[in-house]
Amino acid sequence: MLIGGSSVINVVFSIARNKAMALLLGPEGIGMMALYNSVADIAQTVAGLGINASGVRQIAAVGSHDAKRISEVVAVLRRVSIILGLVGAALLLLFSGPVAEFTFGDRQHMVGVMILSLAVFFQVAAAGRGALIQGVRDISGLAWMSVLGGLFSLAVGVPIIYFLGSRGIAIALAAAAFASFVISWWFSRRIDIPSVSLSAGRALQETSALFKLGIVFMASGFLTMGSAYAIRLIVSSESGLHAAGLYQAAWSLGGLYAGFILQAMGTDFYPRLTAVAEDNAECNRLVNEQTEVSILLAGPGLIATLTLAPAVMALFYSSEFQGAVEILRWICLGMMLRIVAWPIGFIVLAKGAKAIFFWSEVAATVVHVGLAWLCVPKFGAAGAGFAFFGLYVWHGILIYCVARRYTNFRWSPANRKLIIAYLPISGLVFGAFQFLPLWQATSLGLAIAIMVGLYSLRMLAGLLPEHAFPRLIRPLLNMRGV
Repeated sequence: MLIGGSSVINVVFSIARNKAMALLLGPEGIGMMALYNSVADIAQTVAGLGINASGVRQIAAVGSHDAKRISEVVAVLRRVSIILGLVGAALLLLFSGPVAEFTFGDRQHMVGVMILSLAVFFQVAAAGRGALIQGVRDISGLAWMSVLGGLFSLAVGVPIIYFLGSRGIAIALAAAAFASFVISWWFSRRIDIPSVSLSAGRALQETSALFKLGIVFMASGFLTMGSAYAIRLIVSSESGLHAAGLYQAAWSLGGLYAGFILQAMGTDFYPRLTAVAEDNAECNRLVNEQTEVSILLAGPGLIATLTLAPAVMALFYSSEFQGAVEILRWICLGMMLRIVAWPIGFIVLAKGAKAIFFWSEVAATVVHVGLAWLCVPKFGAAGAGFAFFGLYVWHGILIYCVARRYTNFRWSPANRKLIIAYLPISGLVFGAFQFLPLWQATSLGLAIAIMVGLYSLRMLAGLLPEHAFPRLIRPLLNMRGV
């Protein structure tokens, strides 16, 4: 709830930032920003070698009972993240010309890519400190980091774009990365970790442990970021930066509502699941619990976004982005599947099944990019939205089969009912916009969104104790009738 609440605040900042950027840059500028972001994300992922995620797992697996071991992991994590950040920044700086030419088709953006090297250093260094905060489950610290990061990105990024236009995109990204580093440094220093002196052999041992699992996380992150980068390149090469901007706008809005749920899941749920990874029954119970809450929270919002896509696009961006409506609807369908499949994937992470995790990510990347490569030339940018939906049809089936093998996972009866209800309902609303007049489809979608929202609220109320709600609204929720 803390992470979700902070993410809601961050969503408000994101909405304001996206609106300002859309008005200042237009679709082409948003497309350019998306490509810059992809370059920075890939460089940061490769440079970080996955030590952020592996560090979280190492710290969470040790637990609070062994303070000395945690101190050793943290000491190595901090030093290695600084070194990797410097190496990553230097390499991006060195190859800024070829990277700019490959991404944009010329070297006019070479200076912007050089500036991104600063963003890479600060992001990798911040990730090393963030791993400590997440590993010890300092939830309030993570919540504040999220809020302050979003606030700074809005307060500094928008003025930079206002005065410099598209030339300020890379500077704004570097400034946001610097803010993340400062914020992570401030909150990590509040955690009482005793200093420890490490011998060279012990430091090498801890570094090796971080890299063994970290390389797998890095490969997974590279595949994820690389597929996003590849799809943006496919869209921009086929239809130009304008189409890439439309796809980016749809992608941002499609993930806006579901994003805070997924972020909360990854932040708190992953360390909790890792701590009980050896107990299959408890592991499955936690995954089912997380899935139920996620579907109930995300379902109504995604159906409402799917229904009101034209209004949402005009409100959060501008009338220039109406071409992104169909893409947004496909992404909403994909996000519904993602919400269902996402918690199961954490079983593989918690178990440390490196090979299965890596090859499932390879398969997902091949499916995603392959579908985009086939569909974008035929259907334009909307084909990229369909590719995302197709990805999670494939990935959901695959990851469920993998979980059945490792923990004998099965959906709980409550989850089976929700999945059987919410997924066809989403498909019905989507289909209505393909075959019915706009006003009829919108009326049907709104009616369904309201009914689903009330049902989800009632079910969520039944999962929480009565004292969790203000007295004035307890009778309205009818909790004891659930």
